[in-house]
Amino acid sequence: MLDQTTTAFIFPGQGSQAVGMGLELAEQYPVARQTFEEADALLGFPLSKLCFEGPEEELTDTINAQPALYVAGIAALRTLYEELGEPFTPAFVAGHSLGELTALTAAGALSFPDGLRLVRRRGELMKAAGQHSPGGMAALLGLDIVRVEAICAAAREETGGIVVVANDNCPGQVVIAGDEETLGVAMKHATEAGARRVVRLPITIAAHSPLMARVAEDFRAALAETPFHRPIIPIIGNTQASPLTTEEEVRAELGDQLTSPVRWTESVRAMLDAGVTTFVELGSKDVLSGLLKRIDRSTKRYVVDSPEGIARLLQA
Repeated sequence: MLDQTTTAFIFPGQGSQAVGMGLELAEQYPVARQTFEEADALLGFPLSKLCFEGPEEELTDTINAQPALYVAGIAALRTLYEELGEPFTPAFVAGHSLGELTALTAAGALSFPDGLRLVRRRGELMKAAGQHSPGGMAALLGLDIVRVEAICAAAREETGGIVVVANDNCPGQVVIAGDEETLGVAMKHATEAGARRVVRLPITIAAHSPLMARVAEDFRAALAETPFHRPIIPIIGNTQASPLTTEEEVRAELGDQLTSPVRWTESVRAMLDAGVTTFVELGSKDVLSGLLKRIDRSTKRYVVDSPEGIARLLQA
């Protein structure tokens, strides 16, 4: 069985969405199905149908992908808790970008209804920012963050535009975000610098970049209206890679996160340094588990996005 003192629950962000997400859990476990039904009622449209059946283009749209991932994460979490059959409190929770809001709900800092409404608003605002200031994101593989920062600086100087480090995901995988022209120049420079791969991501916005600044105040207003509580499980924040302990810290973190990089490598290392050896990824796909393998191969990693995943975890 899992050891509460050495286990962390982690939740994926945008890019992990996939048609069929949550379907197997909803078909087999009533609590998962009820979570999707609750979300449909709260949002006033069948998000569950979009998750289960697509179409992919509509699911990938920022305004839908964010609530889809949030609901899939909570459905997986509730199912796992029910199947464990006894109280379980992990040592830490954390989420990558959008996943941070799922983690906050897991930590008791945000109710499911309030979290879902906030996630939907976040998606609306980020989509609006993307429409006003078009951009995108790309993963650079095989280059360290210092080299990537230099590449971004050179691209900005060349175009006068915006491109920055958005996610420090793991050693050898850094994600950049920016306007279309400057992002393209940076991708070209990365290839010339010997990147193993340069991959444009299926994300329709330049998240965690200055291109989100125009909606940051609107999102802070939404945060101010949202009831938060002191986390009952330690949560490692993206922007500081350190624990969020108060409601004020949570609101500040979420507000800053729109325009600040996700320091995922440092966040994971903070949990490792605190004694975590086992990570359970809840929601959709196994993206974070792949990153964990690159950060520390000795970690135990479980993915809870299907009945098979739950069975493997319960047998551990």
